[in-house]
Order: sequence, then C-alpha cells, then structure tokens
Amino acid sequence: MKHLKTLLAAAPALALSALPAWAQDAAPAAAEAATEAAVTMDKGDTAWMMVSTILVLFMILPGLALFYGGLVRAKNMLSVLMQCTMITGVVIIVWTLWGYSMAFGDAPSMFWGGLDKAFLAGVTMDSVAATFTDGVVIPEYVFICFQMTFACITPALIVGAFAERMRFTAVVLFVILWVTFVYFPIAHMVWDSDGMLFAWGALDFAGGTVVHINAGIAGLVGCIMVGKRTGLGRDMMAPHSMTLTMVGASILWVGWFGFNAGSNLEATGGAALAMINTFTATAGALVAWVVIESLARGKASMLGAASGIVAGLVAVTPAAGLIGPVGAIVLGIIASAICYFFVTVVKNKLGYDDSLDVFGVHGIGGIIGAVGTGVFTSASLGGIGYADGVTMADQVWTQILAVLVTIAWSGIGSLILYKIVDLIVGLRVSKEAESEGLDLSSHGEAAYHS
Repeated sequence: MKHLKTLLAAAPALALSALPAWAQDAAPAAAEAATEAAVTMDKGDTAWMMVSTILVLFMILPGLALFYGGLVRAKNMLSVLMQCTMITGVVIIVWTLWGYSMAFGDAPSMFWGGLDKAFLAGVTMDSVAATFTDGVVIPEYVFICFQMTFACITPALIVGAFAERMRFTAVVLFVILWVTFVYFPIAHMVWDSDGMLFAWGALDFAGGTVVHINAGIAGLVGCIMVGKRTGLGRDMMAPHSMTLTMVGASILWVGWFGFNAGSNLEATGGAALAMINTFTATAGALVAWVVIESLARGKASMLGAASGIVAGLVAVTPAAGLIGPVGAIVLGIIASAICYFFVTVVKNKLGYDDSLDVFGVHGIGGIIGAVGTGVFTSASLGGIGYADGVTMADQVWTQILAVLVTIAWSGIGSLILYKIVDLIVGLRVSKEAESEGLDLSSHGEAAYHS
C-alpha cells in the first residue's frame, strides 16, 4: 500500500522573513495560494476512497459473515454472525482510540507509530493525508476509515479457525489484545515509511502479510490451543448452507475490489491494474480448484469453487497493483493448487482442526502471494518492474524475510495472547454448550425455526 503521512501545515511567515523588503507585499498572497494549492483535496480520489472503504466493510458485513455462517452447522450459524458483527464494532472503537496512532502515528519507530494521535488528536475535517504521487491528497478521515476496515476484517478472518467452540467473551477479549499487540505493529512495519519491512523494501500492495498471513497464523495457533471440535471425525459437520456460503463468497469478491483497487489510494491506472488483477487471479484460482477437485474426487463442488475464489483473492492481494493480468492468472492457479493440497492433505495428516480452513487458504495463500509478488513484479513477466538496482532474487529474498517476520510476530504474539485470555475467561465453551450449539448456549436464539 502506498504510504501516507499527514500533510503538515505550512508556516509562510518563516519564509517571508528572509525575503527582500520590496517583495513583502506580493509574497504573502503568493505563499498563501501555494499552501492552499498544496493541500487541496482531490474530489475524485476522495470519492473513490470513500466507495472503496464501504466496499471493504461490505466484505465483512455481510460477506465474510455469510461465507463463514454457511460453512458451520445450523446450530452455530448466529454465533459466527455475531462474532463477525461484534468484532467489527469493537475494532472500530479500538482503532479510533489508539489503533490508528499505533499504526500510522508520527513516532520514528520501526515497530509502532506511537500514541501522539491517540483519540485522533489533531485530526480534523480539514486535515489531509497526502500520497507521494503528484501531490494528490485525500481527507485524513477517509484514510483513517479505509485502514480501519482492514483492521476490522483481519481478526474477523481468524474466527473461522476455531468456529463452533470458543467462548464469545474470549473471542472479544482476544481480538482487542490481538489487534493492539499483533496487527497494529505489523501494519506499521509494512505500510509506514518508518516501518522495518517498508525500509527493507518488502512489497505488500494490499495486505498479504498484514492481513492474510497474520490472520492465518493466528488462526492456526488458535485452533490448536482451543482443541478439536467434539465429535470431529464421528459426527456430521458438513456446511449447513452452501447457498449462503456462495452468496458470501460472491460478496467477498465484489468487496475485494475496494480492498485491492482501493489500496492504490488514487483513482488512476494503478487502481485499474489492481482491479483487473482481482478479476483474473480469482478466475484462475477458481477454475484451477474446480479442475483439481474434479480430477481428485471425480466431482466438482460448490465448496471447492468458493474456496478457489477466496484463494485467488488472497494470493493476488499483495501483488494486485504490481503484476500483470496474465501473471495474476498464473499466481492464482499456483496458489489454488497449493491451498487445495493443504486443506485436503496436510490438515488431515497433521490432525489440527482448522474449522473453516483459515490457515489453509488465508495463511498459505498469503504466503504464496507474498513470495509470488517478488517474482511476478518483474517487468519481463508483465509486472511494473523492480526498484533501481533490485533483482528478482533480491526481491524474492526480501519477500521471504517479510513472510518469516510476520509468521514469527503473529505466531508468538498470538500464542501469548491466547494463554492470557484462557487464564482470564477461558477459551472454550463447555461440552454441553458445544453440543447444544453456540447460538442457543451463548446467545439465546436460533438462526432457524421449524
């Protein structure tokens, strides 16, 4: 994602004091006009970013909620909807109070932005965030909201890994701690110009490391710590509504255009490139998953098609504005094949219960996408090319390092936070509550009535 910093107010009086006396009359007006021009908000870019922000929210509610809700058993449908809904509300508040400052504050740190903008101190409707491209600027509030939706969807992705068995209070407490100590620092490291991974030259256009690897690793740690669902391998645990899952996957695809093309931060050719790649990579992954499943199982499933859609979207996220459309198709195919292998073979071999394949699709897809970005950004493969003096090998190695840092930060941080939450409120519901279903036992209502 392009880095933004608040455009500081000019101080023309300081400059004027050095001017000759004969220029004093004309200089104030000229300086004022120059300052005003420098901070003029671009209405087209502002409108585009507002629409993109709303599209990302649409990805979560109802997109992700319906996608996950259809995949669980009917007795847990509302619990998933409630978790996604509550996470969105809680993270919006946390982001406003301290998250934005921690991720994008002005502290000159490699790991966090400080607390100078806590409670959005100093932000007004006139303050702007400036891209470093042609002086185009958008309101800081719009940038805050756009990044806020990223902060909301990332922990919402995690809940699919331990769906149907974790306490509602534990989910909420974990999310507050996790975004504070895991997500905000990673976002700063990757997307802020003072961040460590940004300084290394790691490429992450829209969140391969920040969102998908981060969430995938946290989900893997969580499903292992919470333990397997009672009756796994014995009871029927098939998705209760592939119709809802397909609707949710479709909404995710639509909303993802805000996620990817919006990360260009301007309504330019860069956004158009991210847009077409979000089409082509997803199509490549969708078709690849269906073909592989048909060859392996003899039949193509709607679950497989939906999984392929998400795998393609995840893989292209870090590369969306950096690679060519044909390269995006290839990246989608590769990611889909590897994700399919993880969710059908590796998960069963290792025996962990990642309920909705958060690690298998988001974690693995994010890793493939992040490393693949280093390859397909090459101009020889249709990408926009590397920075001066950087070779493909250099960039791929940088991408691998960024992936490893994200895995370590999220893995270790998540492990500690799950332990803390377990000590405070307990991670898992009782066997009786799990058997009854979280809709009734946790929320006192049912998704369906006969």
